Amino acid sequence: MSFWQLVSAELKAIVADKAIAVTLFGGVLFYSVLYPLPYLHQVPTEQQLVVVDLDRSSLSRRLIRHADASAKISVIGQVTSISQAQSWIESGRAHGLLVIPEGFRRDLLLGKGVTLSYGGDASYFLIYSAVAEGLVTAGMDAGKQVQLLGMLAKGEAPKQANLSLNSVKINSVPAFNPSLGYTPYVVPGLFLLILHQTLLIGTGILGAGQWRRKGYWRDVSPLQLVCGRISAFMLIYLFFSSFYVGFCFYWYQVSVQASLTLVALWMLPFLLATSAAGIALSSLFVRRDLPTQVLLLVSMPIMFVSGFVWPLALIPEPLIWLSQVIPAVPAIMGMLELNQMGASWTSVMPKWLQLWALFAIFFMLAWYGVMRRLKPTADETS
Repeated sequence: MSFWQLVSAELKAIVADKAIAVTLFGGVLFYSVLYPLPYLHQVPTEQQLVVVDLDRSSLSRRLIRHADASAKISVIGQVTSISQAQSWIESGRAHGLLVIPEGFRRDLLLGKGVTLSYGGDASYFLIYSAVAEGLVTAGMDAGKQVQLLGMLAKGEAPKQANLSLNSVKINSVPAFNPSLGYTPYVVPGLFLLILHQTLLIGTGILGAGQWRRKGYWRDVSPLQLVCGRISAFMLIYLFFSSFYVGFCFYWYQVSVQASLTLVALWMLPFLLATSAAGIALSSLFVRRDLPTQVLLLVSMPIMFVSGFVWPLALIPEPLIWLSQVIPAVPAIMGMLELNQMGASWTSVMPKWLQLWALFAIFFMLAWYGVMRRLKPTADETS
């Protein structure tokens, strides 16, 4: 059997196996829609707020208008007590509350400090932070208005008073995430994780189901089988990678700052290392269901140690060191730096070389594992 006949036989075996075909083709397409779905509404806005106005003054009403004008929150009603506001939050009618204390206007005009109390449902930290940010902004705007009135009362010119209030202006420009949302940095990492997990599962199922049976895989040498299997899966995953990095990035409006050549150079060792790791892993099993079960259990830990959804500083260092043998870990972080943050190739070169080293290690392990599995048994040699 020639090499290309082996690759053709591998592709036929992959397509003919329903479990592998569903995992590869169905999984890649299905997860391209399912995984990004929670992140489509990237920035929480117009969060419902209920107000407890105990002052009922012109200044408190101005503060409420400022809060309602904020893009982060929307004032949906006013109640007379904090207990009523809490019941609104508990029932889901509101996400936060603002308490304006009695004597709010009087104390501000007298130059005394005033405490505005706010609270909310902290089980959704993005919603809570949006409510808090909107109220802080509204409170600062109201405070500036009071300061302006005080300056004007002291005889200061209106123009000079405005300049004094706005002497420092902050021009905040996000460098790598213009929308300040989840999609630009979470979705690219998730897509690489999907490619990693489905590729490992596909190679694992294929190998685990063959070791106890006879077929074309016993008519070639272990080295030929490893090379042919890697080539077959590479042909499939080159298409999947193009679909993710090309169409899906465009569809989900993910910023792309690296050239196509650099992305292809980056994906090559990642796919090779993952394919070799899957073949090496398959040599540990003789039941087709076990690779899927094991890899599904470790998918969440891999996502966290990859560092794009959870800070690495909060993960124990031994786990970080151990995770460096997983191809997805350096691949995801390097891809984010290269493609989303615009890093130079020299800065991601150590991770790229790490992926090639992992490919070499897993290739040797795959060769040894397949050689062990295809070794004739005593019954076959007799």
